[in-house]
Amino acid sequence: MTDRPQAGRPGFARRADVRALFVALVVSGLATAASWLLKDSIVATAVGGVFLGATWLLVLRRRDSDVQGFGLSLGGMLEVPPAPWSRTLRAALGALAWAALLGALIYPAYVMLFARWWHPHKLGWALPPKAWDAILGQLVVVALPEEAFFRGYLQTALDRAWGRQIEVLGAKVGPALLVSSAIFAVGHFATIPNPARFAVFVPSLLFGWLRARTGGVGAGIAFHAMCNLLSEGLARGSGLMPPGM
Repeated sequence: MTDRPQAGRPGFARRADVRALFVALVVSGLATAASWLLKDSIVATAVGGVFLGATWLLVLRRRDSDVQGFGLSLGGMLEVPPAPWSRTLRAALGALAWAALLGALIYPAYVMLFARWWHPHKLGWALPPKAWDAILGQLVVVALPEEAFFRGYLQTALDRAWGRQIEVLGAKVGPALLVSSAIFAVGHFATIPNPARFAVFVPSLLFGWLRARTGGVGAGIAFHAMCNLLSEGLARGSGLMPPGM
C-alpha cells in the first residue's frame, strides 16, 4: 500500500474514493434492509453475508487480486496458491497477541467507564448460555465480515485514494481511518436506531489502527470479537441484559 495518492493518472484518486464511498453506501443500505426485514434469528448471518459477499465481489473473486494489499490474505490462507499452514498459524498467533495486548491496555478503562455510565447494582461479567457458539458467532458471523469489508476493502481503498500522512504509534493512517469509522458507526445506528450505537466509532478507530499497524485484518477480527464479548458479558453479568441471552 502506498502512503500517498497514485500519481500520473488524472482524476484517479477522485474516481477511486467516490467509487469506494458509493459501494459503502450501497452495501450498508443492503445490510440495513436485511436487519429491518428479516427475522431476528437470521439477521446476523444475513448481514454478515452481505459484507462478506461484497468483499468477495470487490476483491477476492479475481484470481490475480491484490489480497495482501487489502489485508485480506489471513496469513496466506486466501492467497493463490495458499501459504503453508505454518505461516498461517504464525499469523493467527500474532493476531491474537496484538488483540490481547490492546485488550490489556484498553479494557480496564472500559470497565470503569461502563460502571460509571450504567451504574449497575452489581458489576460482573458472565458467559452466554452457549459460550462456544457465541465466541464462534462473534468471530465468524460478526467480526470477520465487518472487518473484511470496512477495514479490508473500504479503509484500504480510501487510503489508496487519499494517502496516509500521519504516524500513530507505529501505524501510518490518514483520513480514511476517520471516514470508514464514521460510516461504520452510521451503519450500526441505521440497523438499530439508538444514539448509543454511534459509540462504535471509538473501537472502530482501534480496529482501523490495527489494520494499519499489522498490515492485515486478522488482529482486528480477534479484537473486534473480544470487544463484543466483553461488552455483552458485562451487560449480562451486571443484570442489564434479560436472562437467557
